[in-house]
Amino acid sequence: MRARRTVVRPGLIVAWALAAAALAASLMLWQKVSAMQEQLARQSGESGARSVEARTLARQAEETVRETAAKVAILDTRIADLSAYRAQLDEAVQSVARTRDENLAVDLEAALNVAQDQTQLTGRIEPLLAALRTAERRVARSGDPRLIPVGRAVARDLERVKSASIPDTAGLLSRLDQLLRQIDELPASNDVGRSRTEKQPVDAAREPATGWWARMSQAVLNEARKLLSVSRIERPDASMMSPEQVFFLRENLKLRLQGAHLAILARQYEAARSNLSAAQFALGAYFDPASRRTQAAATLLQQIQAATKAADLPRVDETLLALGAAVSATATNHISGAK
Repeated sequence: MRARRTVVRPGLIVAWALAAAALAASLMLWQKVSAMQEQLARQSGESGARSVEARTLARQAEETVRETAAKVAILDTRIADLSAYRAQLDEAVQSVARTRDENLAVDLEAALNVAQDQTQLTGRIEPLLAALRTAERRVARSGDPRLIPVGRAVARDLERVKSASIPDTAGLLSRLDQLLRQIDELPASNDVGRSRTEKQPVDAAREPATGWWARMSQAVLNEARKLLSVSRIERPDASMMSPEQVFFLRENLKLRLQGAHLAILARQYEAARSNLSAAQFALGAYFDPASRRTQAAATLLQQIQAATKAADLPRVDETLLALGAAVSATATNHISGAK
């Protein structure tokens, strides 16, 4: 038996070789695809985890944004409240400043009025000086430009009060009392007997030292002169006054002098001067100007009038006017600010 000889064809070998190569390539590709799938799965997992983390972070960021927005809204509300509070505080400060300045002017005006009344009542300038010095210090500390005219007025009134002359009230009253005691002894213009009686010592001094016959003749002549008197009458109405009218004239003159006495005590020197002028007119019109007593009384009355002319106590009207203007200006500005 003849052995069969296997013949391997080259084409078949090539085919098997190609098939093996293709199989090997397929295996390699499969491995690569598997690796890629694994990598893609890992990347997908990582992406999912990152996506979850990103969503978590986004949610946290959103919550943070909401909390921040709420805080910002709260801060805006607080800022608005603070702004309103600051505006109210500024308005309150301005109101307090205006009220303080207005109260300062009102207080100074009241203090000066009281001090001026005390000066008028007591006749002493110390209360007025103290009130003016206090006003000068308070105005200087205030710093309000509206009180600058007040400061200038206070300085001028302070100098005026310092240089004022204070009348001697006790001396004036003593002179008035002395004049009042002399009224009853003053001869009236129609009181001829008293006038001649006052002239008798002069006539007696002129009598020559002669004998009894000459003295008797002189006595008869003096008695004859009493029966007839020739004189010049400046005011006929004064010579026609009756004794009762002379009595009331003296009482009226006393009332005038007592009125001047009371006016000086009350520091009303204008009224005192008016009463003294009326007394001087009555003294010169209805009393004998040739009498020494009348002349002495007229001289004393002129001295009293001269003393009362310089007896006006100082006043601070300029400062009071300036304070009134400052109070009015402050009130006007307060009303304008309120509108």
